[in-house]
Order: sequence, then structure tokens, then C-alpha cells
Amino acid sequence: MLMFLCSLATVVYHRCVTLFSEELAAWLASKEPKTFGNIERVFQERSFAIAIFLLMFIPALPLPTGGITHVFEIIAALLTIEMIIGLHSIWLPKRWRNMELGSRMLEKGLPFMQRRIAWFERFAKQRGKSVLQHQMFARFAGLLMLVLIVAAFVAPPFSGMDTLPALGVVAIALSLILGDVLVFLVGCCIGAAGVGLIAFFGTAAFETFKHIL
Repeated sequence: MLMFLCSLATVVYHRCVTLFSEELAAWLASKEPKTFGNIERVFQERSFAIAIFLLMFIPALPLPTGGITHVFEIIAALLTIEMIIGLHSIWLPKRWRNMELGSRMLEKGLPFMQRRIAWFERFAKQRGKSVLQHQMFARFAGLLMLVLIVAAFVAPPFSGMDTLPALGVVAIALSLILGDVLVFLVGCCIGAAGVGLIAFFGTAAFETFKHIL
């Protein structure tokens, strides 16, 4: 009986609360311009986390990018700095703010993200949401994401070592969007593993190069 009531409560919750995946799908289907400036207008207080999530999703994929995603990482790093200093609205140069997401991103990338988020929302719960929404915690999360973005940025091209730090940023940003502190902790663990991997292979490469010399 208790299991039935819990399942019923879960169903009622999902029907009463608009899920982020549904909001993202509605935004994709709308005629709204798909720009970073529009993200802020549509998603308001979650705009920082959503913009960082979208920017770092591609670097988080286990695909060689050859440094193409560095532009995304630079913009994401700027947004995390704004989070750290406590800005309440996104500031970007006009060129970046009005930059339209490419057709490939809109037709394949974002629908792919939306499906993955919808799958993830089946297991996510609003654990510690009040903590995640606190201004000081947002600054702390911004600092963590900045460290991971820098790690992804300095990872050697074509090595695939940028994947874990970027995936950590994606998970941390998603935790702020969904209000689940468990997702935040998972993101921290993934990011830490990625930074450790880069540090390990970086040290090994330095030692090898030093012995060659």
C-alpha cells in the first residue's frame, strides 16, 4: 500500500510540475529566437545554469573536437565568473548575446539533450533544493564549475580527457536546474575524477619529457 501511494505521489508530482525537459522542448518548438539573450528572458533565474549546461554539453560528449569547443568553454567560464561575483542577470558581449544557435545544434544537438534530460528526470528528485537556490551556494557552484571548465580547456586536443571535467560541469548545472543536491555531488565526483586524470597524465608526460631531455 505504501509503495502504491509513493508511486501515485510521483505520478501526481510529474503531472502537476512542468519538467525542464518539457520546457526545453516547448522553447525549441516555439518561434522565439534561439539566443543566449532569449534563454535569460524565457528561463529567468535558471538562465545561468541552463546556458552553462547547453554550452558544456557538447564538450562532455566522448567525441574528439580538436579544440572547436574552446569557444563554448570560454563563454561558459565567463558565465561562471558572473555567478561567483553575484550577478543576477547574464552579461555577454552583444555579439555573443545575440548569437543564434546553429541549425545543427537546434535540429540534432538540443533534441538529443532534451531526450537525455527527460530520461534523467525520471530518477531526479528535489533533494536540498533550498540549499541549491541560496546565493552563496550559487557562487560556490560557479567556482567549482570554473575550475572544471579550465581543466577541460587545458586538456590536450583529441585526447578525450576534457570529457569528464565537462561532464562534471553539465551535472552540476543540471543539479541547479532540477534542484537535486545528489546530482550536484555526482557532478563533483565526476569532475574531480576528470581533473585527477588530467593531472596524472600531465605529470607523467612532464616526467617523460624531462627524462628525454
